Amino acid sequence: MTDQAVESDDETAVGSSPRDVTARQFLGRRRELKELRADIERAGLDTLSGRKAPRARVLLIAGRPGTGRTALAEELLRQVAERYPDGALRTRLTAPDGTPVPTERVARDLLNALELPAPPGETADDLAERLREGLSVRRVVLLLDDAGDAEHVDPLLPDAPDCLVVAVAEGPLTGIADVRPCTIGGLDTKSALELLTTHIGSVRVTCDPRSAEALVELCAGEPAALKIAGGWLARRPKESVADLARQLHSADDAGDGPALVRVFRHAYATLPGPAARILRYLSLAPEGYVDPHTASALAGCSVSAARATLDDFVALGLVRAVGTRLPQYEVPVCLIPLLRGLTESQDRPGELQLARARMLERTVRLLTSCRAVTEPADSPARKKLAGLPSALRFPDPAAAAEWLHARQPALLAAARLAVADGDLDTLARRLMAALVRALVAHRGTEAAAPELYAVHGLVLDVAGRRNLPREKAAALLNLGDLDAGTGRTREALARYRAALDAGRAAQDPYATGRAMESVGGAYQQLEDWHRAADWYGRALAQRLARGERADAARLHGRIAAVHTYAGRYGEALRGWRSAIAGYRKEGDVPAQARALSELARVQEYAGRPEESLRICQEAAEWARQAKDVRLQAALQLRLADTLERLGDPAAAKLHRGAAERMLGEEAARSAVGGAPEANPSEHAANTCEIRSASPED
Repeated sequence: MTDQAVESDDETAVGSSPRDVTARQFLGRRRELKELRADIERAGLDTLSGRKAPRARVLLIAGRPGTGRTALAEELLRQVAERYPDGALRTRLTAPDGTPVPTERVARDLLNALELPAPPGETADDLAERLREGLSVRRVVLLLDDAGDAEHVDPLLPDAPDCLVVAVAEGPLTGIADVRPCTIGGLDTKSALELLTTHIGSVRVTCDPRSAEALVELCAGEPAALKIAGGWLARRPKESVADLARQLHSADDAGDGPALVRVFRHAYATLPGPAARILRYLSLAPEGYVDPHTASALAGCSVSAARATLDDFVALGLVRAVGTRLPQYEVPVCLIPLLRGLTESQDRPGELQLARARMLERTVRLLTSCRAVTEPADSPARKKLAGLPSALRFPDPAAAAEWLHARQPALLAAARLAVADGDLDTLARRLMAALVRALVAHRGTEAAAPELYAVHGLVLDVAGRRNLPREKAAALLNLGDLDAGTGRTREALARYRAALDAGRAAQDPYATGRAMESVGGAYQQLEDWHRAADWYGRALAQRLARGERADAARLHGRIAAVHTYAGRYGEALRGWRSAIAGYRKEGDVPAQARALSELARVQEYAGRPEESLRICQEAAEWARQAKDVRLQAALQLRLADTLERLGDPAAAKLHRGAAERMLGEEAARSAVGGAPEANPSEHAANTCEIRSASPED
């Protein structure tokens, strides 16, 4: 099973990749691990009372960020992995800025990790229920990192005693029954010295063991502080452990606060000015996710310089490299408040705003490039792409798709932060428009529906705040389409009606026409044939007034289909004849053939087989001219059925044979040359983009 990735806020294990936990050496915590494993076997309150445990056992690891609490949880998961054959799931419940991650987003991520359905737009309660149902038939261990309170944890607890939940928090989770916290602090001296040795080697520790022990004491045995101290010494082979201990002791005498704060400030003070600025600005990265492009845009330096600096920060223990093929980094959660404090004290608000704007602008350009690389080689988008700097270009669609997949959490976080900021709404709208186009280009509308739903919701927030009725209408239409696609037809209907009001306020005929047609489609889905025909008729009147004959012909067909469902065959016949006339004027032969096919069907429903036979033959001829083999075969089968009803089985057999030959030849052509290209007129689904975005994107 694919694990849901989570970035730990602290490390006791030694290694370069925070996600490759099992490959690293774990130091210390033997007593804590023994207690936790014993707690799994401990009889709970339900067992003692003779009842079967209704929920999974919950273990709690409590400690401050930086003490190695997440690494301890990961080591526990590694040790008990054999008992949970369906794997491990990981997720974070608190964002780096301290705000709780919405339950809807957490449950959706976990459902995706389980490869279970997570329909876009579904409520947090429904998604949590889906998650509990999925876990009820599995034996998994669930790591809930950085849990804030019991209310955030409780909806995610599996109703399955065979599962295990390991929660990581700063304090107790009052409200969850039968949970005993395992509280941790710093490492013991022996383990802390081993951790320090992995960074600076054994010689410097062996030569001055007292100073090494003093340094461990000054770091309070906290893994995060020890990693920074070890990284600082590793980069300065001429500095002794005693030198660093003296400098930190002086800071301690000055009353500079907790161990991690002292060590971090000492390391920061020795950084060159440009590197210190990059480090400070990493606090602006979306939820701590950073890559060379993000760091480059934030600090206003080259991509190569940003990457070299980030690699230096990895060696210093200030950031962590994420175990992916692309260069990706994360800022430890325990350092983000310290970095934010530095930006507030050393950088002007205008400078920070400019850095955010540069980051969003760079992200927009990368997303534009990511989408453009999927276009044909001679398209305007590809020609424009050739003029971009090489650092902003992707060599092929596969590389662009890999970047989009790796950066998707950061991209969605960037969109949320941009909307929450409120002062960069123009850039936020451009970012969201580019993100939607890139997701659709690489994943398709259906596969990317959950992400698109979230982005369109953000667009709606900005449009409401800025009083932008066109964008509000577009967002409501897109959200309505996604609601309708997941069966929430009444919710979709409400959005379509709101989109109609917004489109009228914007005096946007496209949005109003789309909204009226969508309202009709929603009523059709609800089998309210009268209202469906009425709304389609309103949309038709607008199309006719604007001279949009192709759309008018399509709407005639939709009205005819509604009348057919309602059994009003006379109105249905008139509608299909109007549609056929419109397609004939437009010269749309495939659409004319399909409309004739539907007209023949209605004639058959109306009890006129001879007339249905004649029209079906005419439709087959138009389908032949349109080279639509599948439609030809379908019409041959319909002719066969009609002839059988009219008492001519011999002719019916001939038509069935012709249909079988057509389908066989079509299958052979598809096997040789791939699937046939879909007819453009078959794509009935409408899309409504964020239309005020810059045309350059």
